[in-house]
Parts: sequence; C-alpha cells; structure tokens
Amino acid sequence: MSWGTELWDQYDTVAVHTQKGVDFCERFTNFLKERSHIEFEYAKNLKRLVKNYQPKKKDEEEYGQFTWAKAFWDLLKELHDLAGQHEVIAENTQGNVMKDLNNLIQDYKQDRKKELQEGAKIQEHLKASLAQLEKREKQYEKAFREAEKATDAYRRADADINLSRAEVEKHRNNMMLKSQQSDDCKNEYASQLQQTNQHQHEHYHTHMPQVFQRLQNIDENRIDKMKSYIKQSADIERNIIPIINTCIDGMVKASDSIDAVEDSRSVVNKYKSGYPIPSDIAFDDLSNSQVPDGRNGNTLTTTPKNLNLEKGSVRQTVSGGKSKKRTGILGLFSSSKTNVTRSDDPKEDFSDLPPSQRKKQLLKKIDSIKKEITRETAEREGMLKMKDVYVQNPALGDPNSLDKKIEENGEKLDSCRKELSKFVNYLDDAEGKKSTTSLAVSDDSLSRSTSDGSVNRDPNIIPPPPSIQQPNNDVYTGYSTNSSNHWPPPYSSPDIPNSPKKKSSIPDDDELHSPDEFEDPEEVLEQYPVIGTCRALYSFTAENEGSVTMEENEEMSVLEQDQGDGWTRVRKKDEGEGFVPTSYIQIHFFDQDEV
Repeated sequence: MSWGTELWDQYDTVAVHTQKGVDFCERFTNFLKERSHIEFEYAKNLKRLVKNYQPKKKDEEEYGQFTWAKAFWDLLKELHDLAGQHEVIAENTQGNVMKDLNNLIQDYKQDRKKELQEGAKIQEHLKASLAQLEKREKQYEKAFREAEKATDAYRRADADINLSRAEVEKHRNNMMLKSQQSDDCKNEYASQLQQTNQHQHEHYHTHMPQVFQRLQNIDENRIDKMKSYIKQSADIERNIIPIINTCIDGMVKASDSIDAVEDSRSVVNKYKSGYPIPSDIAFDDLSNSQVPDGRNGNTLTTTPKNLNLEKGSVRQTVSGGKSKKRTGILGLFSSSKTNVTRSDDPKEDFSDLPPSQRKKQLLKKIDSIKKEITRETAEREGMLKMKDVYVQNPALGDPNSLDKKIEENGEKLDSCRKELSKFVNYLDDAEGKKSTTSLAVSDDSLSRSTSDGSVNRDPNIIPPPPSIQQPNNDVYTGYSTNSSNHWPPPYSSPDIPNSPKKKSSIPDDDELHSPDEFEDPEEVLEQYPVIGTCRALYSFTAENEGSVTMEENEEMSVLEQDQGDGWTRVRKKDEGEGFVPTSYIQIHFFDQDEV
C-alpha cells in the first residue's frame, strides 16, 4: 500500500508519525547504551570479585597442593574469562550496533527534513493558487454586480421620459463599460480556475504522492535497519554463548578434579613429621631406684633405660621438637624482637624441621639450584658464542667487553655448584646416607676461564666426564684440601683436560688403607636408580675413563641427570655404565609423566 494514494490528505499525520520513528530510534539507542553500561559494570564487579578472592602467595604455599583449593582457583579463572565475555558484549554493542544506529538516526533526520520541506513547498504552491482563484472569483462577483446595477440604471433611464437623451446615453455608456469589466473579470476567473485545477491535480496525483512515497521508503528503511540491529544485538550474545559454555564446562571440570582421597594424602605429605610412634613407657619401680653405694654410704639414683626418650619419641614430634625458651626475671629487659628472631629463624639445612618436611624442603631447594645452574649455563653458552662471533668479526663488537660478564657468570656457576653440593650433602644426611657426591669446583673454576681475554673454544670439544667419586669413609675424617671440600677422585684419568693434578695434603690411599677396604666402583654405580630414558642423537667414542661409547639412535637408561658439568650418567643395554655428553642425547625423565 502506498502512502501517496491512501494518505493523500494526512500530510501532518505522516509528519508526526515519522517523528515518532526518530524518537523510537533515539530511545533504542539509549537502551543499548544503558545495557552496555550494565554489562561493563557486571564484568567490572565480577573481575573485582575474582581479584578479591585471588590466592595470595601465602595461600598458594599453604593450600596449593590441595585439589579443592586448585579447583576454586580454576573456577576464579573461568569466572574472570566469563566476565571478559560480558565486556565483549558491551564493546561489540557500542562499537557496531550503536555506531550504526546513530548514523541511521542522523541520515533519517536529514532525509525526513528534506522531504517535509519539499512537501511544505508543494502545499504552499497549491495554497497560493487557491488564494489567487479566490481573489479572481471575488473580483468577478463584484464586476458582475456592478454590471447588473449599470444595466438596471440604463433601463430605468431609458424608460423615464423626463430624462434627456444625453443622460440616457450616459447611462448606456456606463452599462457598456461595466459589462465589459464584468466579462474581463469572468475571463480572468475562468483562466485562474483552470490553472488552480491543474495545480491541484498535480498536487494530489503527482507531487505529494512522490513526497509521501519517499517518506514511506525512508521509514521502511528505518524499520528494516531496526530489525537488523535488534538481530545483531541478539547475535552478539549468541556468538559468546559457546565461550560462556566453555567457561562453565571449565568450572564443572574444576569441580570434578576435587579428590578427597588425594587431599587426605596431601595432608599427610604436608604435615607428616617422619618420627616413629613413641614406645610404651616402662614401669618405674621406686623400690629399686635407690641403691646404696657401699663405698661411701651415699645413695645413687638410677633411671630405667626405657624412660630415656630416644629419637622418635613425643619429644621429637612437631610440637615436641621445639625447645622451650627459659623466661623469667632475667628476660624482662631483653628485646622480645630479638628473641623471636633467634627462635624463629629457619636453619640453612632445615634441621629444625621434622625429617619428612626437611627432605621435602631440601629437594625443593636442590631443584631450584639446578634450574639456576641450567639458566646460568645457557647464558654462559650464549655469551661465549657471541664472543666467538666478535672474534671472527671485530666490526660487530669488542670481544674483551664480554670478559667481565663471562667471569661474573662463572662465579655464579661456581657458587651455585657449591650450593648444590652442600644441599645434596644435607639431603644425604637427612636420609641417613654418607655423602658420595661432591660438586665443588676446582681452583681452575669458570670464573677464571676467560682471564686471558681470548677465546679458543671449539664447539665440537666436549668437556671431560666427571670422575667416579670414591665413597666417603670414616677414615678420611679430618683430611681436606685447601681448594675444595671433596675427596680427590681415585679413578680420575691424568689425560682429562681442565683437571690439572695438584699436590694435595691428603695421604695416598695406599698409605691409609688396602684396596680391599673400599667398595668396588661397580657397586657404587649400582646404587643409582633408573630415573629416565635417553636416545643418542650422535655417535660418541669414549676417550677418558668414566665415559662410555654410544652409537647414533642407541637407547639407554638415565641413572643421574646432568649436574651442570655437561655430562649425564647412563646405563647401556649391555649393562655398561658411564658418562656421555648431555648435548649428544635426548632425555625423557619419568617424573615428567607424573605432571
């Protein structure tokens, strides 16, 4: 249906209707604006909620091993992602729908104003034509009445015998003039009527229908655009529903990951002291507690052996292992802060902790030191390669500029290896083993490897394998070298580079013990458990004692990981054991499968 034919007389009504369309668009824009604001506020409040309940570092250390805590933290992550999706709704609504809607409103207002102005112009033209017609009609009516009066006056004068012929002729001339004027006005009126009818026909059949049709098209375009914008708003939410469902699935998965049995096991691992349960307390027979001393007549007090609390008794539980500080008058003027600090400071070897907790902390410390050694070693390799490049092409940089950094890196590696050796010994002590591992560096350490300022480093040169360590024996107590705290390797080869022999103050083995007093090196090697597997990337020929030959793609078992010296202890399928270059093999540790 066309507005031009059906609403030909409703111009003002159409103008009001199109204005309502503008008002509705603006109202819808305000709705989207407020909706976006609500989405932003909702996302903001959700993120604030997540932030308030995010675990602090203390909470992670306290509850990090429990599945219920991890599940809650995973839920917080999913909730944070869900909040982000509500921000996406608001951003897409503002950036796409509201932007296009504002453009539509501007275009709609301009087109509507233009068409209304054109319609008003056409209507003014018709009104002017009708006013001219009305004017011509009034002129014609006036001239016609005057002509009638002039005719009646002439007839009366012509019938009056008392009037002279001159007066009669005057009335006749006046009648002729008025009649002519009436005919002229009649003709003008007829002509104006014809023009007005033509203008009115064009107004109602051509000009105004075109204006109405254009207004109808503009309004229908607005309606179609509103339809698409409402659908687009719905599509924005539909598009994020899969992501929201993924977040919800993540929350469900987090809840499914909660395992009460595993949490109970974690509680045991976290708080287990490792002390044995106290044995029964023996009966104290007072009748036998005092025995007279026949020599001087005095009385001796004896205590049953069972009453002496041995290691593992209640005295050595988590609460009993802490010694109580004496307080009283003598402590009134002492600093409480100092006292607390002295009693609460953890020891370096964690000996103030129960055995199980001590082992856990030592293993954690050893792992962090190994990671630091790996990082520093990689950094050192990079600096050495860069120095090689500078040596080959001095235009890129001064090779000597890296000497200080390389020396500092070597000092860090030396320090880390000493720390590693120290904490490995602590761990051996905690496990009740004798220390068989020593990673202390020799006098020709890495920190002094670049003192000459030159690099003659061949990337194909492999560092020598570590010597097989002699088991620690009580007979060695009291002997040590000035340069390191580990016993000299009895099986070290004199051909291994970077291992210059030094005159040591330790007596030779032949002077202290016979060969039978030491364990066989093969028995020492059998003490290493299999911790992973490896595959040879390249062939390697053993040239030093302690290393083994391997072929490319040969599968072997890993007994001991690289301690920072570039060598890994492996066991071949033929039961042969020894060291191979770490860079020549691809290693897979069994503990990686548990992660």
